[in-house]
Amino acid sequence: MAVCARLCGVGPARGCRRRGAAREQRRGAADSEPDTDTDPEEAGGGGSVTEDEEVAERIEGGRPPPPPVEAGPAGRAPLSLLELPPELLVQIFGSLPGTDLPNLARVCSTFRRILRTDTIWRRRCREEYGVCENLRKLEITGVSCRDVYAKLLHRYRHILGLWQPDIGPYGGLLNVVVDGLFIIGWMYLPPHDPHVDDPMRFKPLFRIHLMERKCATVECMYGHKGPHNGHIQIVKKDEFSTKCNQTDHHRMSGGRQEEFRTWLREEWGRTLEDIFHEHMQELILMKFIYTSQYDNCLTYRRIYLPPSSPDDLIRPGLFKGTYGSHGLEIVMLSFHGKKAKGTKITGDPNIPAGQQTVEIDLAHPLQLPDIENLHDFSELSRIVLEVQEQVRREEQEQEQRQEEEECSQQASSQPAANPLGGEGAEGEETAAGAEGTTQNKAPASQPFVLPMGVISRNEDYPRTCRICFYGTGLIAGHGFTSPERTPGVFVLFDDDRFGFIWLELKSFSLYSRIKVSFQNAEAPSREAFDEMLKNIQSLAT
Repeated sequence: MAVCARLCGVGPARGCRRRGAAREQRRGAADSEPDTDTDPEEAGGGGSVTEDEEVAERIEGGRPPPPPVEAGPAGRAPLSLLELPPELLVQIFGSLPGTDLPNLARVCSTFRRILRTDTIWRRRCREEYGVCENLRKLEITGVSCRDVYAKLLHRYRHILGLWQPDIGPYGGLLNVVVDGLFIIGWMYLPPHDPHVDDPMRFKPLFRIHLMERKCATVECMYGHKGPHNGHIQIVKKDEFSTKCNQTDHHRMSGGRQEEFRTWLREEWGRTLEDIFHEHMQELILMKFIYTSQYDNCLTYRRIYLPPSSPDDLIRPGLFKGTYGSHGLEIVMLSFHGKKAKGTKITGDPNIPAGQQTVEIDLAHPLQLPDIENLHDFSELSRIVLEVQEQVRREEQEQEQRQEEEECSQQASSQPAANPLGGEGAEGEETAAGAEGTTQNKAPASQPFVLPMGVISRNEDYPRTCRICFYGTGLIAGHGFTSPERTPGVFVLFDDDRFGFIWLELKSFSLYSRIKVSFQNAEAPSREAFDEMLKNIQSLAT
C-alpha cells in the first residue's frame, strides 16, 4: 500500500498513514483487515456485489461520478489511497500489471472489493495479451474478464510463442497465440513443393478456452472429427507437452489407407500416383508412418527468432527452402560475426531438424565468372575449390599462431604486445576489410544462371543476384550417417531470397523468407539465442 501511495502522489514518502487517516475519519476495522490470498483468480474475490456493480456502473458511463472529495477542515490533501474516489482507484489499479494485483488485494477488503471491477481486468486482458474481443459478451456465459485473465491468459502465458515439436528427424514449427478468447497452437507447414514463394500453410493442433466459470478446457484439434478432449502439461521452463485423450477421433472410417491419402493431399497437395519417383514415394510413406504414430501426443521446446544487427547482410529470420525429394523445409538464418548459419527447424532422415544445414563465410566473397563461363560447372567448381584451399590455409595459420601465443605466454610472464604478429594482424585486417567491402560496396545486381548439370527443384529462380560467398553444406546418409561438410556457393538474390549450390551433389536449393509476424518469439538476449541453437542441435545429434 505504501508503494501505491507513493506512486499516486498521496501519503508520505515513508510508510503509509492509512491508520491515522482511518482514525481521523473513523473508518471501520473491517475495511483494514489484511487478506493473504495471492492468486490472480482470487485478487477480486469477496466483498459486496452491489458495491462493485455501483462502481463499475459509474466508471462505464452508467451514471455520472460523485463530486470529488473535498479537502479536510485544514484544507489538506488525501492522506491515503482509501480517501480517493473508487473511480480513480479503478483507473490506478487498471494501469498496474495484472501479476501485481493479487498483492494489492491483500492490503485490505476495500481494495479487494474494488479489484472485482471487471473494467480493471478488461484493460489488463487488452494491454497484456491483445484481447480485442467485446469482453462484455462474456456476461452471457457467466465468465468475467477476471476469469479470462486468471484462468486462461495468466495460467497459460508460459506456452505463448514459437516451439519445435520433438518428432524425430522431422521437427516442426508451432506458434501458440492468443486468438480472441482462445489460446490456439498453430502448426505452420511449408507450401507444397516446389512453390517456395507461396505463403505458409497452418492448421490448429490444440486450443484452450473457458467453459462457463470452470477451469480452462484443453481440446485436441487433430483429425477431422472436430475438437475433443486433450491435456497440456508444462514440463519445465521452455518445455511443455500435449496429450490427446480421445485418439479415436483421429481415425477414419476408411482405415489407414484413407488416412494416408488425406494426409498426402494436405502435406504434398497431390496423390501417390502423381509422384513417379520411387525414392520420393518411399520417403513420403516413411514420414507418414513415423509422424502419425504420435497422435498429437508431443513434447515441444521453445525456439527464438534470431536477433538482428545493422551490420547483418540481410535481416535474419525463418525461410522456406527446397531439399530435393524431401520437399520444402524450414530453415532459420542467423548471423554470428563473420559467419552466417542456416539451422533446420524441420528436417528429414538424412539431415534432421536442429542441424546446421549451411554455413556461410562472409569474409570470403566469390567473384562469379561472366554469364557465358558460368554455364560451365567445372569453372565454378575451380573457383570454389581455390577459395576452400585458401580457407584451409588460413585456419592452419590461425591455429599455429594460437599455439605460438600460448607457448610465448608460458615462457614469459609479460603478455604479448601483439599476439597475432605482423602477418596475422594484416590478415585479420584484410578479412575485416573484405567483409566491409562485401556489405557496403556490393554491386546492386549481376547476372546469374545455374551451371549446366546442376539440378534445381524450382526452375523459377531469380536471374540476377547481389553477391555470392563461399560456404559449406552438411550432407549425410540415411539416418544421419557419415555426416560431412562440403563446399558450396551462397547466392544472395535480394532481401527475401537466397540460394545455395551444393557442389558435390550438383544440386541447388532456393530459400524464400517466411513473411509471418510471430509474437512472443524474441530472444531475451544473444546468449539465450545461442544457447537455444546449441540445445536443439544437441537433441538432433
